[in-house]
Amino acid sequence: MSQQRHRTAPAEYTFDDLAVVMGTYNEADAIGTVLSDIESVTDGKADVVCVDGSSDRTPEIARDHGATVIEQEPQGYGVAVREAVLTPDRPVVVTTDCDDTYPMERLPEFLDEINDGADVVSGDRLYHGAEEMPAMNRLGNELFALAGSVLMGKRAHDMTTGMRAYRREIVQKIRWTENTGLSAELLMRPLMRGYDVREIPIEYDERKGETKLDPFSGGAEIAGSIVRVAVEERLR
Repeated sequence: MSQQRHRTAPAEYTFDDLAVVMGTYNEADAIGTVLSDIESVTDGKADVVCVDGSSDRTPEIARDHGATVIEQEPQGYGVAVREAVLTPDRPVVVTTDCDDTYPMERLPEFLDEINDGADVVSGDRLYHGAEEMPAMNRLGNELFALAGSVLMGKRAHDMTTGMRAYRREIVQKIRWTENTGLSAELLMRPLMRGYDVREIPIEYDERKGETKLDPFSGGAEIAGSIVRVAVEERLR
């Protein structure tokens, strides 16, 4: 992914400038581990925001770990994550999932890429094979990446990863429209607008708790989002 936009050298951001955000829905089995990992890696300096629609102890556990919890009626992945991304006032925002699948120990590397000039840093789960991912999900993600790359005319290796770092100024400039397909949209719009978008390989672990996404209906929604966003961006 090539850099097309140029600007003055960015500030040197630290964990004091970082917010880690996520949508949470009945993830009591994993949320404590995820938040403990974030606290450990960032020395407790990162701001953590959870947009929550749970009926279990997830919000209570999150607050016990010092996270800001925004309670919201369940309206889907994108609604929660969009709120989470736009809420913090820190200049660097990292999205993650709350099911303990993503490596929080890689947060320093994501921040390093932002300090090197990246606008978006996207964790590529498929690079190492994502063997812990269900085979149907892995195939679907490979097809999403292939289709998205063809439609955009730009190569992307993992369209729907949940772990990304963004400059806050970028996410505020773009109008986000998708729900289930928001993860693909969050990559596609910056990439097609010429921002410096970089993918880095990350490890992916088996999730804790039950998945909330139906692979067939969810997959169809994501595919529709990829087509819709690509067409909209080409017509801009």
